[in-house]
Amino acid sequence: MTILDDLFVRLRAEKKKAFIPFVTAGDPSLEMTGKILQRLDSLGCSIAEVGVPYSDPIADGPVIQASYTRALGKGIKLKEIFETVKKVQPTVKMPLLTMLSYAVVFRQGPANFVKLAKEAGFCGAIIPDLLVEESDELSEICRGEDFNLIQLVTPTTPRERAVRIAQRSSGFIYFVSVTGITGERQQLPANLLEQVRWLRERTDLPICIGFGISQPEHVRMLGPVADGLIVGSALVRRIAESVAAGEQAVLTGVDELVSGLLKTLQEVS
Repeated sequence: MTILDDLFVRLRAEKKKAFIPFVTAGDPSLEMTGKILQRLDSLGCSIAEVGVPYSDPIADGPVIQASYTRALGKGIKLKEIFETVKKVQPTVKMPLLTMLSYAVVFRQGPANFVKLAKEAGFCGAIIPDLLVEESDELSEICRGEDFNLIQLVTPTTPRERAVRIAQRSSGFIYFVSVTGITGERQQLPANLLEQVRWLRERTDLPICIGFGISQPEHVRMLGPVADGLIVGSALVRRIAESVAAGEQAVLTGVDELVSGLLKTLQEVS
């Protein structure tokens, strides 16, 4: 049982759903990334994703792309991200995941990357561009180190392939709610609920839904069928909009967005 396994067992016993925010490491600064993670933890978030900036977008929409560009413009390095997380992780209760391109993992070497990520305080990784056909080596390394490898299923993933992805994943399955890139949406696909229910019948892993979730209406729609909801672009945008007004404004913006969505998720759990 990994940290994430234990978390979802507890949440299910308490009839609760996971709320999972995403933040970009180093935007607006690594120091603020640490403070934002601490604030998210104090608000009651279940897990947090920390995005490692990368120059070539994978499935990132303009909001997250822009945040990556700002962070890279400051010269942010993987080592510095790990050092920041290592300082913050003992001060928060929620597990921390890293979200990054496989190119970063490859450069470090898969086994070495997992070692460094664990030492930093991460309990798993989300790697959107890792094909299931090429995931055997990293999947085995992660299982041997009790380090979760979370992989993505999209609305267009063939059903046979979705089952294979579930078999190679651990911790939870990241179900992408829409076809395309990350970003806030006014509406989510009508057949999304049916797709999630289909996959749930074929895996024991928790299913967490992300991409496009930004409004209470989305939470009310998806909360009943998901084990957790992931909010990225809406939070990254709120942080970016608040930076000019100072640190307290950033944290207040985080409070306002996350508290409202968390309250709605609790109501539908």
